[in-house]
Amino acid sequence: MQTLFKNIKGDRLIWAIVALLAILSFLPVYSAASDLAYSKYDGNTFISFVKHFMHLVLGFAIMYGVHKIPYRYFKGLSLVMLPVVGVLLLITMAQGTVMGGASASRWIKIPVVGLSFQTSTLAFVVLMVYVARYMSKVKDEVITFKASILPLWAPVFIVLALILPSNFSTAAIMFLMVMILVFLGGYPVRYMAIILGSGLVALILFIMVAKLTTGPLNVKVTTWENRIKNYSDSEDTDADYQIEKAKIAIASGGITGVGPGKSIQKHALPQSSSDFIFAIIIEEYGLIGGFSIMILYMWLLFRVVIVSQKSDTIFGKLLVLGVGLPIVFQALINMAVAVELFPVTGQTLPLVSSGGTSIWMTCLAIGIILSVSAKREEMKEKEINEDNPLEILSEAI
Repeated sequence: MQTLFKNIKGDRLIWAIVALLAILSFLPVYSAASDLAYSKYDGNTFISFVKHFMHLVLGFAIMYGVHKIPYRYFKGLSLVMLPVVGVLLLITMAQGTVMGGASASRWIKIPVVGLSFQTSTLAFVVLMVYVARYMSKVKDEVITFKASILPLWAPVFIVLALILPSNFSTAAIMFLMVMILVFLGGYPVRYMAIILGSGLVALILFIMVAKLTTGPLNVKVTTWENRIKNYSDSEDTDADYQIEKAKIAIASGGITGVGPGKSIQKHALPQSSSDFIFAIIIEEYGLIGGFSIMILYMWLLFRVVIVSQKSDTIFGKLLVLGVGLPIVFQALINMAVAVELFPVTGQTLPLVSSGGTSIWMTCLAIGIILSVSAKREEMKEKEINEDNPLEILSEAI
């Protein structure tokens, strides 16, 4: 164990924040998953606890392994992985999975182990690394819109087009994060306006075509419309069952909460251990628990910005922001949905909600951030050693 800690590099506070979020997730997930345990595991609630624990263990293994890789290698890996995720997204879409009459092709089965994997989450990380690579490559060049269409925007829109039919919220967040990253990378605002307009036109055309059909896409678009209508209609209190139950859970929690495992709404709230885990946290641990989780994410955001600023390369700076900002942004959206500041999106709370893919890809992104931070530490240690006369003398001897 001591050897393991010695091999841990990178920002120690990020390690601590991630570990604390993971530890704090156990009780809420164990409590919220009790109904699922009775419906799937014959009342054995410990199975849900073990599954969440194993997901986190594998996630931390991914994070540890990735943070040992020099971050410059991620440039080439993004080029290799982008076609791979494209193929995975195509396979996922080709499955034609339908739930409630709507397109729901989000997961594929991993051969041999039989685990489900949400391909869009991997595509998100890979795409952000790819965009960071491109923007760092053209940083000192005069950027023209025509020259950036094929190498930058074509891959972005292809990935988004493959995700949009089954997962609008992920596609929208991905597009927003890409726009923020290219803006931070110095991409001309006038060109961004063209891309934004093109994206809106493409979305409108997709909705119009989907509305003309009678299949799963039509049902999916109708679901999007209903969610927006339910959110904007303040008088329709029964239209969105999930939000109403989440609001009741939050109101029941008060300042200190009803206590660990004593949530009532977990029995009525769908997805209580994943999409609406924040409502269960507030019900059981009150506003104190809710604000504590929020502060941890804000602290993580602060450390991400610090690591980015300290990186010695443009690619390192953009890479950290590209994979770090979506984690915090997703957390804020999840919390906003629970308190009805946003329509229902289906986004989980990173590192806290149950679910393997979300945890693994979040840990992958954090591992990349730690890789950049570890490189900075390595260079700093080298500079100290070079400036130390005793170190120079010992090397000479």
